[in-house]
Order: sequence, then structure tokens, then C-alpha cells
Amino acid sequence: MRKLIPQFGEGRLQSRGDAFTTLARSIVGQQISVKAAQSVWERFAALLPEASHRLKPASVLALATADARGAGLSARKVEYLFDLAQHFESGSVHVRQWQQMDDEAIIEELVAIRGIGRWTAEMFLIFHLMRPNVLPLDDLGLLKGISVNYFSGEPVSRAEAREVGEAWAPYRSVATWYLWRSLDPLPVDY
Repeated sequence: MRKLIPQFGEGRLQSRGDAFTTLARSIVGQQISVKAAQSVWERFAALLPEASHRLKPASVLALATADARGAGLSARKVEYLFDLAQHFESGSVHVRQWQQMDDEAIIEELVAIRGIGRWTAEMFLIFHLMRPNVLPLDDLGLLKGISVNYFSGEPVSRAEAREVGEAWAPYRSVATWYLWRSLDPLPVDY
């Protein structure tokens, strides 16, 4: 970190959008290129009456499956988006309490939603809730960054990454961001 911080200067993460829209975008973007994800997102959001940066769960639930599929979404992603909307609409996720909840409790709520795994939940903690101490051990960029910067490019296990990351507490998210920057100088943003 002593070498990376001066090299990349001060970085700033900014939370964008609202929780529901952020998670919906992450589902739309799964396993496709950034460009394709943006195109599908624009077509999907155009089906809804509100602005694309702040979708309403009720609007998603009111969509016909065929219309959502027509925007370029797979049947599975449509199911995931409807499940996400249902969780938000029913209040089974505690959005208003998230600021007071610990990271693991939020992850537990989010992974109960179909289509959201631990990695997506951790990215949400870092980029939406701005949590400073998240170490996403399932992130290939983090593992590669640790490998390159701490192990001379040798492969690194999750256990080794966890051990290296202990020194970064309570700012593991910040360290992760610097490691991502060491691999790609463009800021990571979700």
C-alpha cells in the first residue's frame, strides 16, 4: 500500500442511485459486457415510467414478463429482477436500517434474493453503502492485485489474501480499490 497510494493519489468513491436501482443494474449486467449491459439497461428502463436512475419496485412488478424479455433480458434475469422487486416491495429487506446494520447482516439479507450472491452484496456494500472495511475475497481483481503487489505474480489463495488484508483493517475497501487501480488505472465504479 505504501507504494500504491502515492502512485494513484486520493481516490473517491461516490454512491450513485438508490439501493433498488443499484441492485437491479447489477443483475442486468451479470455475465455480459459493460457495453451490452448498458444497452439492455436502457431498453429495460425505457419500459418504466420513472427515470432510469431511480426505478420503483412496483413499476418492475407491473411489467409483463414478455416486455422485460423484449428488452434483451434472459428469462432468469427477469425472474431475478421480479424477485428483487418483490423483496423491496414487501419490506423483507430493511433498507432504512442498513446504515445501522453490520456488513454480514446486510449480506445475509441480500443473498436471500435470487440472483444476488456474496460478491454482488460486497460490491453493493463498497459502492453503494460506502462501507470502508469490506474485503471481497471472491473478487478476481483483488486476488490478482494481491498476487502482483505482494507475491511477485504468484497465484494467491483466499486464505493468503485474507491474511494480507488483515493489515488493512479498518479500511479494507480502500485497499481493495487501490489494488484494482494497480491493475487498471481507470477508477472502478459500479
